[in-house]
Order: sequence, then C-alpha cells, then structure tokens
Amino acid sequence: MPVFVNAQAYDAATGASPRQDTRQQRAPRQGRDAQARQGRDRQGLNSQQRGGRARGERPAAYERYTAQLPFAMPALKAPQIPQRRVVLTDFGADPTGQQLSTDAFAKAIDQLATQGGGHLVVPQGVWLTGPIVLKSNIDLHLEAGAVIQFAADESLYPVIDVSFEGLDTRRCQSPLSAYKAENISISGQGVIDGNGQYWRPVKRQKVTEGHWKRLLDIPGSQEMKKGYWVPSAGYAKGERLANMNVPEGLTTDDDWNSIKRFLRPVMVSLVGCKNVLLQGVIFQNSPAWNLHPLMCENIIIDDVLVRNPDYAQNGDALDLESCKNALVVNSRFDAGDDGICIKSGKDADGRRRAMPCENVVVSGCTVFAGHGGFVVGSEMSGGVKNIKVSNCQFVGTDVGLRFKSTRGRGGVVEGIWIDNVTMADIVNDAIIFNLYYGGKSVAEQVADGDKPDTDKAYPVDETTPEFRDIHISNVRCSNAGRAMLFNGLPEKPIDGIHLNNIWIRAKKGAEFTNCKGVERNNVNISVQ
Repeated sequence: MPVFVNAQAYDAATGASPRQDTRQQRAPRQGRDAQARQGRDRQGLNSQQRGGRARGERPAAYERYTAQLPFAMPALKAPQIPQRRVVLTDFGADPTGQQLSTDAFAKAIDQLATQGGGHLVVPQGVWLTGPIVLKSNIDLHLEAGAVIQFAADESLYPVIDVSFEGLDTRRCQSPLSAYKAENISISGQGVIDGNGQYWRPVKRQKVTEGHWKRLLDIPGSQEMKKGYWVPSAGYAKGERLANMNVPEGLTTDDDWNSIKRFLRPVMVSLVGCKNVLLQGVIFQNSPAWNLHPLMCENIIIDDVLVRNPDYAQNGDALDLESCKNALVVNSRFDAGDDGICIKSGKDADGRRRAMPCENVVVSGCTVFAGHGGFVVGSEMSGGVKNIKVSNCQFVGTDVGLRFKSTRGRGGVVEGIWIDNVTMADIVNDAIIFNLYYGGKSVAEQVADGDKPDTDKAYPVDETTPEFRDIHISNVRCSNAGRAMLFNGLPEKPIDGIHLNNIWIRAKKGAEFTNCKGVERNNVNISVQ
C-alpha cells in the first residue's frame, strides 16, 4: 500500500475531498478590516494582546451567555495568553507542504513553554505535519491563508491509550492534542485539515459511481463486504475484531499495530484541559470525530466552522464529553454524523468515570448535513445536566433534536433547556427520543425496517438510562419526515418532557411510546 504524504496525492487517487468552502459566508468580516488585522498581527500585535479578538467576541462579551440561565453556571472568560510570540518559519518549517514541519511545530511549542507561554503564529502557507501537541499557556494562531495539513502516513501516529466512543481503549495519537494543559487556544482565520480520506471507510450508497470506482482502484484497499470499502487489509481485520468501533481481544503492541489504519483518531483531542478557546478556525476532514474535548473545564468554542464530507463514517463535528462549563457559540457544523453532541462515557467505563457533562450553553449555531443537529448520547453513562440550547438552526440534518441511549448505559439526562430553534428540510424526525439505539442513524433504521420490542420490561438497575426534566420551546420546523418520535423503555418511561410553542410541518405526525409526564402546550403539527 503506497503512503500518500499529502492530501493532494490521496485525493488524486480517490477523487475524494470535503465540500468546498468559498468563505462567502465570511466575506463581511474580510476586506480592508481583515487586511489591517493581519498587518497588525504580523507586527506582533495579535488580537489577544489588543484586548479583543481577530474574530468573534470580545472577552467580556462571553459573560452574557451565562447571565440568565435556568441553572447556576459561572461566567467564562477567554484564556489569558502571555504576549510573547514566535513565528513557525523561524524554526525551519516548510510553507510549501512538500516537507514535514513536525519538528518545527514541536520546537516552537517547546520554546514557548520553557519561556512561560505565548503565541505560535502560523503564517500563510501549507504546513504539512505529523502530530502537534499543545502545552499550557500557548495559543496556536493561524493567519489568513494558513493551512495545517496532517500527513497521511500512519507511521507518524503511534497507538496510545485513549477513550473513544466512551470506552477505555487504544487508538492512534490524534493529529492535534493537549493533555491536562491550562490556558490554551487555537485561533485565527486558517484551516486545520486532518486528511481524513486516508483513514475512513466508505459506504457505496453515499458516494457517486465515479468516486466508488476510484476507491476500488487504490492499491491495498478492498471492498470488505458488498458496498463497504476499507483502505487496507489491516483496517478490515480491525473491523472484524471490533464491537461498535472498539477492537476486542488484542493483547500485544504487534496486535494493535496490525490494525493501525482501523484505529483512526479523532482530529482534535483535548483531555483534562482547563481554560480553552477555539476561535475562528476551520476544522475539517477528520479521520474520525473532528473536535473531542474530554473531561475539560471552562471551554469556549466561538465562530468556528467544523466540517466533514457527508459520507464520512463517524465524522461527528463536535463531541463534548464529560466537560464542565462550556460555551459553543456563533459556529457552523457540517458533518457526516452528529453535529453538536453531548456525551459522558459509555456503559461500565462511563459509570466508573462518573463525570457528567454539565453546564453547557449552545447559542447562535448552525448545523447543516449530519445525523443530528443537537444530540445527547448515546454515550451518556456518566450523566448529562444543565444544558441550554438557544437561537440555533438546523438545515438538512437527518434529525433535528436527537436524544439517544439504550439498555446497559445507565446515566441520567436532566435539566435540558432548548429554546428558539428553527429547522428546515429535516430528513427524518424533527425531535426524537430513542432508548433503543443500536449504532445506526435514524435513516439507516428506517431503511432497515428496525422495529424494537417496546413491550418487554427489564429490571431497573444502574444500567437503566433515564431522561427527565427536559424543556423544548419555541421550535419551528418545515418539511420533516416525521414530527416526533418518543420511544421509551417500559421499565423506565421517558418522563418530565415539556413541549411548548412547537410548530412542525412533516410527512408524518408524532408517535409516543412508553412515555409519561409529556406536557404539551401549543404544539402544532401539520401533516403534509
């Protein structure tokens, strides 16, 4: 199997690339003002030193998001980064994307870290690199025209211990990561690209005939089963050993390395970090999930674009897992799986961690294609509470508001407040609560004719998931496949759901199974 060091080489073989982004939606923020900002940044006066932001909010403005919440949450401020700055080119980096700049990134970050932190400025250019590890008190700042592209070479990404899909396991090291770092940010106007097409499998029905033929022509790849392409024999082996993307029965390093391509990493992994800002940057084309803050505290995600091709398997845009105090504002998500997703670990591993995802505000965000606009679960074994979603719009997603879990998870989801959400062209359900999630999207469940047994009750114990105290108000949806589906467990019905001022136009109405305490006030459903 040849190694494609850059995306252009792999795309030439596959014909695959993410959706093109013309940045037309960003045009109002560019022009003379953007040129002036860039000029000041090149003089060392970056946005954080000026007391504002090159894009997005001023630091004090974040406080307004926590001013009037139905739960207690501290005001958040952007991390304070020292004024010191270095430029990536000073460390021998190659701006043409022909040579790896891995060492240059590492040297620049190490120098800033030994000096107490500062800003690593990435100028205009294509910067091909292996993994980047951020450290405390450092801002990775991408100027306009900067593209950080992670090399398509599995040898650069060692297999390490991680948590993936809520379970303790092993995966390849993430292209961009930080572990227990404080006061870190990724900011600017550039692009971070994960070269995801090198790692991901592809389903035939999700791509064009020409795209599929080019995939089959890649040396070393194979159609593992009818209509399911994988990039290598090692990937196929990993798939056969896996239970919901997590391999089982591997005992040695050689075992793990034999399926390395299957162990595709999340692109941005932030674990146990505190005081984090992601602002202004485009995050795209990830091997698996795009952004994965895990067990982080005080995190702000502002004015980012997170995107993957619509055929990207496990291509979630944002998975916020077991985090405390988070703002997700003024951002756009366009993914091949869930858009904005709240998680807290899976089954026994999640219950053992016992860290809920709590105190989260999502405001002013747009989700395009994906399995769900705003999603909770299915990995919610540590609990989810105190979430406010407002002033968001979902366009063309599989589902609008998606709550999912299954027996065996455990965990309680409560204190969710959703207000002022608009949806258009929702393929399936505008609002869904599904306690029989089995790893499929709603579209796949419909296509396969899945009909779970909703009559048989099981004993209630710590593995029984629970959804309660959820408030959904002022929602408007045009053109959905079905208005609502509430599918609870007979032994633990969905309880305490408050629906107020809902207008949905759909091909099918609403279905409620194993529910109690579902309060409906001014709920209007028009069946087309």
